[in-house]
Formats: sequence, structure tokens, C-alpha cells
Amino acid sequence: MSRIPGKLLSGLGLASVIMGSTLSGPAFAADKISLFKVITSKDEIVIGLTDADLAQVDGQNAGGIAKMLVAKGSMSVWQYAVHKSASGDLEQAPLHKVGLIASDSLRVEPYPTPLKVLPIDESKK
Repeated sequence: MSRIPGKLLSGLGLASVIMGSTLSGPAFAADKISLFKVITSKDEIVIGLTDADLAQVDGQNAGGIAKMLVAKGSMSVWQYAVHKSASGDLEQAPLHKVGLIASDSLRVEPYPTPLKVLPIDESKK
């Protein structure tokens, strides 16, 4: 009878270690990414900003991004696009860094997505 509680205890210990590592994993992940759609008279793209980048924007919203772009004249951001993960799931992933230039016919709006949004890998600059 003493063997069952020992196995149960070690099984519970292993389960708690596994659960703890999966639950605490996102806490150590990179900044959360906020997606925005940038629309001009010719086209539109989806961009992603980290929480750190967004903290530098007045109001931390689409209006603040538009103001910052007009004030600076241009800014460098990551373009995001939908792609398939190795498991076949669709997700929003950083495509490449692009330059935005202020324009009279520009609109910036939040871009909600039901897909998983991957963090920016700064080593791919």
C-alpha cells in the first residue's frame, strides 16, 4: 500500500512541473505584439508593434501611430502576414521590416485577428 501513494505523489509532482512550465512559459516570452492595418490610396499592409514600441506612441493606439508617422515623416516597422505553422495552423508572422512614409491619404486602424500572433525575431533585421 505504501507503493501507491509514492507513485501517486511522484505522478502529481511530475504533472505539476509540466503544468507549471507550460503556464509560466508565456510570462517569459517576448513582448506582446499589437497589429495595425495601414491603408493608403494604393494598398494596405498589416504591421506589428511590440508593447515596448507601442509605449513610445502617444495614446498607444492607431491615432498615436498616425501622429507619430506625420511628426517623424517616416518610420520603420515589421510587416505581418498570415502563414502556416509546421503543424498546419494559420498564424500571423513577421514577414520583413518595411519603411512607412507619411502621406495625405493614410489611415491606421487596429487589426484584430483570431490567429496566433508570433513575436518579432530581432535577429532577422
